[in-house]
This record gives sequence, C-alpha cells and structure tokens, in this order.
Amino acid sequence: MTFWDWLTPDKLVHLFIFGVFTFLLLWGYRAQYLQPAKRFALVRNVFGIGLFYSGFTELMQTYVFVGRYGNVFDLLANIIGSMLGIGLFMLMMRKNKRGNKSFT
Repeated sequence: MTFWDWLTPDKLVHLFIFGVFTFLLLWGYRAQYLQPAKRFALVRNVFGIGLFYSGFTELMQTYVFVGRYGNVFDLLANIIGSMLGIGLFMLMMRKNKRGNKSFT
C-alpha cells in the first residue's frame, strides 16, 4: 500500500478532526503553555489524551458498535492528526511571540 492509497477522504477527515481536537485542547490551556516550565508536560499530556481517545474510539468501534469496525490506519490517521494539531499550535505560538501579541 502506497502513501497515496492510504490517503483517502476518510483518513483526511480523521486527520482534520483530531488535529482540531488537539489544537483546541492546547488552546484552552495556552496560559499554562506560556509558562516555560510547563510546556513539555502540557504538550505530552495533550498528546496522551489524543492517543488515548484515538485508541478508545477504535476499540469501541470494534467491540461495541454493531456494523462498525476499528482500523489501524484510522488510528494512525488520528495520531498524525494530533501531531499536526500540536505542530500548528506551536507554530502559532512562536509566530505570535515574535509579533508580541498576547493570547491571555
């Protein structure tokens, strides 16, 4: 399976949803992110929440919902989406820090 075979509209939706989920979760805790001592822990915890929620939804589809099934590639798309959300958030924070804009 090539990258282009993997990149279907379904996987793009997974990327988008988990990217937005992670970005908004970080956005809600941006005051803690501005404290240098808490940055790594916050990003690690938010990524852990995204990872847990991603795995949980795929397991629920496999074992609870009738007519649904979990997919490893959906799980990977969710995880990559979370990483993209973290990257976008960090990029925005860095860009706005240079512009001296306050988010608090």
